[in-house]
Amino acid sequence: MTSGTSARRAAPAVVALTTGLLITGAAVATPAAATAPAVTCTSAKPALATKLKKDITAALATRKGTVAVGVWDRSTATTCTLRASTAYDSASVVKVTVLSALLYDAQAAHRSLTTREKTLATNMITKSDNASTSTLWKQLGLTKIKKFLAAASMTQTKPGANNYWGLTQITVTDEQKLLRLLTAHNAVLTDASRSYVTTLMGKVVADQRWGTPYGRPANVSWHVKNGWLQRATQGWRVHSVGTFKGGGHDYTITVLTHGNSTMSYGITTIQGVAKVVHRDLAAS
Repeated sequence: MTSGTSARRAAPAVVALTTGLLITGAAVATPAAATAPAVTCTSAKPALATKLKKDITAALATRKGTVAVGVWDRSTATTCTLRASTAYDSASVVKVTVLSALLYDAQAAHRSLTTREKTLATNMITKSDNASTSTLWKQLGLTKIKKFLAAASMTQTKPGANNYWGLTQITVTDEQKLLRLLTAHNAVLTDASRSYVTTLMGKVVADQRWGTPYGRPANVSWHVKNGWLQRATQGWRVHSVGTFKGGGHDYTITVLTHGNSTMSYGITTIQGVAKVVHRDLAAS
């Protein structure tokens, strides 16, 4: 995750991947067994809520692992959630938060991003470059990152310690809050800052456009950030967050997963959810 990782005492072994992080030897608490929660949906269109609940549930019926889902459509006041407050290691999904925090800090200083910062930000989001993320994370420091999280009311997000940004704890609730900030005028991020983030999310390299955009109608625009991370316990974490607009809808989707046997298994799970969400919204 960072170039100085090996020098830190008792730090887990880390191998940086192109877009995710492989971390072994780190203990992870296993949650106690409990009755599986159910998908809940509400909407100004009751039939849409019923359809989404049924179809998301069906999409996950045969999937292994622990999956959290958040769907919100501004146009129909539709919200669906599953395990909304369950915490997951963020992997590279946190990079959207890092960029947002950088822009928030620049706004406070009444300055634009430097050429260097723009290059780092572009590589971080479009290529999911880990070294660029580590540089910006260190530049900001936990104080500024936490200041942005407080302003965004992302109270469930816990930044990773010792520069392990990929171990930041995230939830569907907070990721959906962030996506809402990016898709409507608000007092936290300026319109220019919001546009900067989503523009980069709309330019991710071709092999990272999987996940929440899967199955979207051709007339629906997309902006996405994915992340994946393998650890010694709970298998692969595979996540996708995206914003979508078109066909009379303006919506966000977050799917967080862990306990996947492989990265591709997690991707398939996410895309099964995304496909039915896009389909049901398009038909409503």
